[in-house]
Amino acid sequence: MTSFGTAVPYEDAKAKAENMRLRGPGNVQDATPVLCVVPCLNEAEHLDGLIARLRNEANRVNLKIVVADGGSSDGSRNVVRRHMQDGDRVVLLENAKRIQGAAVNKAVEIYGGAAEFLIRVDAHCSYPAGYCESLLAIQSETGADSVVVSMCAEGDTCFQKAAAAAQNSILGNGGTAHRNAASGRFVDHGHHALIRIAAYKAIGGYDESFSWNEDAEFDVRLRANGFRIFLAGAPSIVYFPRRTIGALFRQYFNHGRGRARNFLKHRERLRLRQIVPLAIAPAVGLSLLAPIVPVFVIPALLWSASCLAYGGYLGVKSRQPCALLSGVSAVAMHSGWSLGFYAWLAIAKLRAWTHKADFNAQARPKGEADEH
Repeated sequence: MTSFGTAVPYEDAKAKAENMRLRGPGNVQDATPVLCVVPCLNEAEHLDGLIARLRNEANRVNLKIVVADGGSSDGSRNVVRRHMQDGDRVVLLENAKRIQGAAVNKAVEIYGGAAEFLIRVDAHCSYPAGYCESLLAIQSETGADSVVVSMCAEGDTCFQKAAAAAQNSILGNGGTAHRNAASGRFVDHGHHALIRIAAYKAIGGYDESFSWNEDAEFDVRLRANGFRIFLAGAPSIVYFPRRTIGALFRQYFNHGRGRARNFLKHRERLRLRQIVPLAIAPAVGLSLLAPIVPVFVIPALLWSASCLAYGGYLGVKSRQPCALLSGVSAVAMHSGWSLGFYAWLAIAKLRAWTHKADFNAQARPKGEADEH
């Protein structure tokens, strides 16, 4: 793998990917190695149980569990080191670049040589028993180059429960396939779970210039190179939302930035669920002129009122008091995503303008003065 995010010679890797199939279990040590990568940054709260569950599967699957840590300061590394004392299944890898895509790329580069499959496990989620085995079985049945899974949000605090209610509904996910109860089928994108190492290397891994939305960008290139993505009906995973409204807003702001970068890089047509939130930032901006033209506040009021009303409906329907606040969470999610998208478009435009100005300055003949 010479450079991540850029395809390397493709035909040999594609032929290898097509010929690979999961071998029968037999002796675990003799089975084809599977690389399991856990990108991590300050996840001590979830990490111990997660590694214990993965190690339990390693008794039946030939797993190499690599925790790629981006500089945790909450004791996450000590959790990993405790598990490392019980054998060589678990290793700790330093991820100086901190972002998830770089963590997986580095793990594949160092430990992926003998492995047939990569399983990506995010530390901020909860996984069912037999997760890796299920993924391998699904891949064997479908022949898919990538197996993705659906996810369901759950929370401990009242705000997390409100955010989870929004994220599990059309209010927060817009009908995204992998954020709803999934039936097994081939799709364009989903939450990353299992990928053939050969397919991963064929397209150059994750693009490390993406700190957010790197999975969706990866899937664009995966499909473009003829590989197939299968959304499993089961297993699904549990995701834990951010604990504060500020953190939730920042998360979706970054998601919006990532989606804009993806759009600019690949020029893929935006889906309706992505187009609708784009109206929110202009509506909010327009409302700032309400002191001059009062009617300008109406679009923002209609949007926020709709969110709060639908959130109330979710709370009544689920009979969960905290879910009544899901509309508030949705306001933070929608506005963050929309503002993040436009923020990146503005940054990209400014960079393009600056680059053009620099190029013109360098191309100007010596001695030619600027016009004033």
